[in-house]
Amino acid sequence: MDTILLTLGFILCIVGIVGSFLPVLPGPAASWVGLLLLYLTDKVQNNYWVLGVTLIVTITISILDYVIPAQGTKKFGGSKYGIWGTNIGLVVGLFIPPFGFILGPFVGAFVGELLYNSNDKKGALKVAIGSFIGFIVSTFMKVIVCLSFTLWFVHVAWKTFL
Repeated sequence: MDTILLTLGFILCIVGIVGSFLPVLPGPAASWVGLLLLYLTDKVQNNYWVLGVTLIVTITISILDYVIPAQGTKKFGGSKYGIWGTNIGLVVGLFIPPFGFILGPFVGAFVGELLYNSNDKKGALKVAIGSFIGFIVSTFMKVIVCLSFTLWFVHVAWKTFL
């Protein structure tokens, strides 16, 4: 049973890293479940502090994942149209591989701002850049968290099982 939990846990940690780039997969949540599976094995002693702190980090990152791109749009002068465009572009971009999930928020914010004020193309571009920066920051943050969870998983598993 430990082998199954260990294998599934490691796979979920890897899925978490991939999910940091692909918004359709819940990256930090998958990595956290991977850690949980590690601590459910018989050989690894439960550490509720590690699981609790990493759960709080996971919840915080998951909330910030939705807030940061919208705040990036808003910080660069975006309207509600730009914020909605960012979110819609993110979803639509998922269906346009391979780079749609990167370009989607940018194009969505740009189009949203043009719908709001069609005379200000320069302002719409500025908002789109803000949206893109917010998306990059959010993605970077998720990657760091998921890599940290995966490295912790490998460290504990290596120390315990080898």
